Amino acid sequence: MEKNKSWGESLRLTLRGWRMWWKLRPTLLVSMALSAVVKAVTPYTSIYFSARIIGELSQGRNPQMLAWWVGWLLGVTAGLLLLGGALSRWATWEKDQLDFWNSKCNMEKMMDMDYSLLQQQEIYDLYEQVWQNVRFGGWGMYNLPLYLSNCVTYTMQVLIGVALSVGLVTQKIPASHDLVFLNHPLCLVGVVAVMLGVAFLSPVCINRSNAYWGMNGEEMRLGNRIFSRFGYYSNEPHRTLDMRIYEQQPNVYQYYLKGHNVFGSNGRLAQWGKGPMGLWAAAGKGISAVLTGVVYLYVCLKSWAGAFGVDGITQYVGAVTTLFAGVAGLMETLGELQCNARYLAVSLEFLDVENQMYQGTLTTEKRSDRNYQVEFRDVSFRYPDSEAWALRHVNLKFQVGSRLAVVGENGSGKSTFIKLLCRLYDPTEGEILLNGIDIRKYQYPDYIALFSVVFQDFHLLALPLGQNVAGRIKYDRERVVQCLTQAGVMDRVEKMDQGLDTYLYKDLEKKGVEVSGGEAQKIAIARALYKDAPFIILDEPTAALDPIAEAEVYSKFDQIAGDKTAVYISHRLSSCKFCDDIVVFDHGHIVQQGSHQQLVEADGVYAQLWQAQAQYYQKQEG
Repeated sequence: MEKNKSWGESLRLTLRGWRMWWKLRPTLLVSMALSAVVKAVTPYTSIYFSARIIGELSQGRNPQMLAWWVGWLLGVTAGLLLLGGALSRWATWEKDQLDFWNSKCNMEKMMDMDYSLLQQQEIYDLYEQVWQNVRFGGWGMYNLPLYLSNCVTYTMQVLIGVALSVGLVTQKIPASHDLVFLNHPLCLVGVVAVMLGVAFLSPVCINRSNAYWGMNGEEMRLGNRIFSRFGYYSNEPHRTLDMRIYEQQPNVYQYYLKGHNVFGSNGRLAQWGKGPMGLWAAAGKGISAVLTGVVYLYVCLKSWAGAFGVDGITQYVGAVTTLFAGVAGLMETLGELQCNARYLAVSLEFLDVENQMYQGTLTTEKRSDRNYQVEFRDVSFRYPDSEAWALRHVNLKFQVGSRLAVVGENGSGKSTFIKLLCRLYDPTEGEILLNGIDIRKYQYPDYIALFSVVFQDFHLLALPLGQNVAGRIKYDRERVVQCLTQAGVMDRVEKMDQGLDTYLYKDLEKKGVEVSGGEAQKIAIARALYKDAPFIILDEPTAALDPIAEAEVYSKFDQIAGDKTAVYISHRLSSCKFCDDIVVFDHGHIVQQGSHQQLVEADGVYAQLWQAQAQYYQKQEG
C-alpha cells in the first residue's frame, strides 16, 4: 500500500508544480483563478441583498429603500452573472487545452532528452507511469490547475463568509431573555468549536474515502495499462490478420483483460466502494448535513431571543453555511493535494531527468565544397547496463563524396556504428572526429544537421505526402517533386488524386492512400534527399526486400547521391559491390576493409560470407 507524502513535502511539490504551470500556460491559471473568485462571490451577493430586502419588508417597508435594494440586487447579480459567464467560458476553453499543454510539457522533455536515456528501461517505465497516472485519474501535473481553482474558490468563500457572519457574534440577546447565556464567550466558543469540528470532520471522512484511490496504485496502473493496450488493439488495422488467424482476441486479449479487471464490479476498487470507501464518503456527506442543522439551530435561537430580525436569519444562515462549506471544501482540496503529491513526485522525477551527453558550443563549418572528414579513433562502446562490448577498438577514416559500405552478419555492430556516427550515443572509449575535432565539442543541432538517415524501422506520418518528404508544413514543392522523381516513386504520386497534398494512410483523412512497403521506402529515401545533408545513410531500410530488389535500390541511390557521402548498411554483400570502400564488422570489430574485389580475393570473413550468399543466390536462380 502506497503512503501519502507529508504535508510539508506535498505543499513543496504542489507549489513547484503551480510555478511550472505558470511558465507553461499562465493564462490557464489566471482564467481559472478569476473565474473561481467570481464563483465564490456570487452566492454571497444574493445572501446579502436578500437579507436587506427581507429586513425592509419586515420593518420599515419604505418603497424607496425597497427599490434601492432590489435595484442593487438585480444590478450586481446581473453584472456578476455576465462577468462570471465570460470568465467561465474563458476558463473552460483553457481547461479544454489541459491535455494538450500537459502532453506538450512531457513531449518536449522527451524530445530534449538524450537518445541514450530514452533507450533505458527505467526511463521508459517512468514515462509510462506518468501517463498511467494521468489516465487513472488525472493525477500528477494534470490536476494542479483544478486544485488551484478550488483553493481560490473555497478561500474566498471563507473570507467573505467571515465578514458577513461577524454580526452573528456582535449582536447580543437582551439581558432579560432566558437565552441570554448564548451571549457568554464560552458558549460562543463552544458553538464555534462544534461547527469547526463538524466542518473539519466532514472533509476528513471524504479524504479518507479518496485515499482509497491511491491505495494499491501500482495494481491499478497495471490494470489501466493493460486495458489501454489490449482494449484497443482490435481497432488497429495492422493487427487484424494475426488476430483472426491465431484467435488472439479470445485467447490472449480477453485473458489479460479479465485477469486484470481492477475497475470492474468484482475488482478491489468496487469492493472498497461497497465497503469502507463508500461508508467514509457517506459519513462525510451526513456530517455536512449535521453542520447545516447546527447553524440553523444557533441562528434561529438568537433571532428568537431578539438579537436580530428575520433579515439576520437570512444573512447568517446563508453566510455561515457557505462559510463552513468553504472550510470543508478547502480541507478536502488539501487532502486531494496530499493524495496527488505522490503522483506529482513521479511527474517531476521524469521532468528532472538530466541529460548526460556533453553539449558542445562549436558550430560546424558550413563548407560549400562539403569537404568533411570523419575519423573513428580507437572507439569502443557498450550499451548502458550491459557488460558486453557492442564495438571494440574501431579505427576508421572516410571522406565526403566517397561510398562506404558497412557489412556484416546481424548483431555484428553495424547499426551501433551508425548510432555513434550520428551521435545518438557517445563512445564509451575513444573519440570520433569531424575535421580533426571531437564531435562532442560541436553544438548538437549543428552536428546532427549533417546527416540524413533512412533507418531500417523508418516511419512515415499520416500526413500529406509533401509534408512527409519535407518534414514541415511549408516547403518547396518543386524540390519535393524532384526528390520523389529521383527516388523513383513519382509515377505513383501522379496517380494520386491530390498529388503532394494526398494524405498517407487513413488515420486522419478517409481519402488517405495506403502505400506498399516498397513505395514507403522510396518516400523515405526522398525525405532523406530533401534534407540535402552532406552525409546520407541507408541503414538496411530495404531488408524486407529480396536481394535483387535491394541491390537495385542501392545502385539507383548511388546514382542520385551525387557529391554526398553515402554510407550503406547491409548484411547482403551483393548490394554493396559498387562502393569505394567496404568495412566488414564481426562481433563488434572491424575485421576487414577494402574494395569488393580485394575482399573477395582475400581469405577472410567477407569472402566466406560472399561465397555462402552467392551459393544461395545461385540455388534460388536454379
